[in-house]
Amino acid sequence: MTVPLQAGIPGGTELFIILIIGLLLLAVPFVLAYWVYTDASRRGNDNAALWALAVSGLGIMTFFGGLLAFVIYRWDRD
Repeated sequence: MTVPLQAGIPGGTELFIILIIGLLLLAVPFVLAYWVYTDASRRGNDNAALWALAVSGLGIMTFFGGLLAFVIYRWDRD
């Protein structure tokens, strides 16, 4: 006797979309950290590596924490 799956098994399109979203959530903090580091280095900021670590570290732990660190950097750089 076979029992049909009512909800289905995730795969195909659903799994691909989840993979893309996961990769974006991982890539964005590193891209922002790279941009912050190059911008701070170009402006002669001695704490360029610290800013980049703050943005990427907080971005990996909590996505919005990384965005907050990025906004604070943008506010502080001028």
